[in-house]
Amino acid sequence: MEVRQGMRCGLCPARAWRERDKIAVTTLDSSAAWASATRMVAANRDLLMAIAGVFFVLPWLASSVFVPAPVITDSLTEAQKIAQLQAYLASSLPVLIGLSLPTMVGVLTMLVAMLDPSRPTVGGCIRRGLGVFPAYLASQLAIVLVWTIAFGVFSAVAGLVVSDKVALVAVIFALFYFVVRTILVAPVMARQAIRNPLLAIRESIRLTRGNVGRILSFIGLSGLLFFVVYGLMMTFVSVVLVLLLQGEPQRLLGEGLGCILLAIGNTYYVAMLAAIYCQLAGSASGPASGQAPV
Repeated sequence: MEVRQGMRCGLCPARAWRERDKIAVTTLDSSAAWASATRMVAANRDLLMAIAGVFFVLPWLASSVFVPAPVITDSLTEAQKIAQLQAYLASSLPVLIGLSLPTMVGVLTMLVAMLDPSRPTVGGCIRRGLGVFPAYLASQLAIVLVWTIAFGVFSAVAGLVVSDKVALVAVIFALFYFVVRTILVAPVMARQAIRNPLLAIRESIRLTRGNVGRILSFIGLSGLLFFVVYGLMMTFVSVVLVLLLQGEPQRLLGEGLGCILLAIGNTYYVAMLAAIYCQLAGSASGPASGQAPV
């Protein structure tokens, strides 16, 4: 692994960022990243369970109770299915967006707990997560805005020079590329306490340079494996609940178990982001090896 000299002290901010951009590319080792992620989860298990319960499970369960997804049956026509989904989103989207905000705070809080070697208290992790949350939210809005504009321009240009199917494939690949290049914004903000959304996006782009395929394979294969296991477990749970319960209790219990499984998967996803960040940013940003004190 080749590493050149990093940023020198005393540089002006603009020049400092240019110097950081010259650092040689670090190749991601997926096996080491997974081992690091599992160690971080094991070392902070109790803390992460509490954060996941408050910031993941409760909001997701609340969304399933107050804005349940519509039941779409095979008897409906395609037009009816689309109309039903549109009506659901029109009435529930503001609530769903509001309930997604605690999840963002939870992700940042987990990253602080995993990445800060000073091992802050649980309250300190939450305060720091809340502190960078406005900047993180602004960065996500900026990413969505840039992607929307780029998507429109790219689709229009691609549609003029290639067939619709080729254009669709190209747009999907461009979307994955863009998502991977900005995937480390949250770890950057949580570890480096960067409050400038544009600087955090730029740092994520710098860190992921030359590793798009490796990161996508690592995250994609892990996500695929999780959802296979999740689907099998939820199928088994559904069969058991059908035999034991009926009506609303059956639905709520199934939703609750599903939220717990998704929270576990999301916790490992956050740990994978932390592990990727640590490896690409260097040992200076290493994770906290122990559990944050309560």
